[in-house]
Amino acid sequence: MSSLSGDGAVEPGDAPYDEFAPSVGVGPHPDPWPDDPRLDPDLLAHGDRRNVVDAYRYWTVEAIVAELDTRRRPLHVAIQNWEHDFNIGSIVRTANAFNVAGVHILGRRRWNKRGALVTDRYLRVYHHASVADLAAWFAERGIPIVGVDNLPGARALEETTLPESVCLLFGSEGPGLTDEAVAACTYLVSIAQVGSTRSINAGAAAAIAMYAWAQSWTVS
Repeated sequence: MSSLSGDGAVEPGDAPYDEFAPSVGVGPHPDPWPDDPRLDPDLLAHGDRRNVVDAYRYWTVEAIVAELDTRRRPLHVAIQNWEHDFNIGSIVRTANAFNVAGVHILGRRRWNKRGALVTDRYLRVYHHASVADLAAWFAERGIPIVGVDNLPGARALEETTLPESVCLLFGSEGPGLTDEAVAACTYLVSIAQVGSTRSINAGAAAAIAMYAWAQSWTVS
């Protein structure tokens, strides 16, 4: 099951993010307004304070998504959502920066959106109730799933060229990938660490893994 921006749910205790706070962006557009169907009359009239690049100022969300769809990268990101993990929002925000083909929420439909800062509106967000559902979705499309976790047998990320069309699967903060999720992966990759902690933050790990993918495949 998929949607443009998930189900819009915000968990109790999540602080709302005001994307129209007057800290960025531009004010009302001077007259005469441009004759462009991509532009939002309300934004033209009142200003556009959203956290979007200047090229998208005054555009409707639908117009931005349509343009992004023309140049999505063949990278998918999947996140296990068994807990109220604040890292999910951070991972989604990074996925938006890389303009991935899709973000996949595995497990609970409701997820902590606080760190996403509404970037999920510009992504293709899918929900899968189980690992089996996720695995079937990617199997139908011939896309391998690569798990990111520092488990025994994982390949060193810095020595691995990830496939161009791939799904990177991340576990919940703390427990990491479940055994069932590991079994669904083609293989695992791990991020080299030389400090004292057992693992790094899940949001940071996702950013590193997406950047590693981009090192092999041109991002434009």
